Amino acid sequence: MRTNQTKYTMKNAIIFGLIIGVLSVIWMFIMKSLGLSPQASGLEPAEYASVLIPLVVLYFGIRSYRTNECGGKMGFFEALMQCFKILIVGGIISVAASIIFIDEFAKEATLKDFSGRIFGALLVGLLFSLAVSVLFTTKPNKLD
Repeated sequence: MRTNQTKYTMKNAIIFGLIIGVLSVIWMFIMKSLGLSPQASGLEPAEYASVLIPLVVLYFGIRSYRTNECGGKMGFFEALMQCFKILIVGGIISVAASIIFIDEFAKEATLKDFSGRIFGALLVGLLFSLAVSVLFTTKPNKLD
């Protein structure tokens, strides 16, 4: 039973992490097609819409995990760990794609310009993980 649970846990994390990564890559190309590129001077207002990607995907990923694997009952730390797994997969894909994107398509930007956004994405991801974990916790007396 435990190996099947671990297998589904990773399958769920990989699937939803891939969705975050792919949507982030698509978002980078949309921003480029709109003529917006990462710059040191600040954020474009349209860039704030990108925070919806991890929020929406984490919501559906944890909801799917709770429904399909946990039988509708899930503790806070269980949800938080699943969020972290999803974000790690999505983050690896997004950072790798960002490096390639800057090197190949956004030559006017540097990795230094983009590093602040990566750190911001990390903080936003952590906050969203906490929020989604609290939202889907159904075993309030049990932390695990």
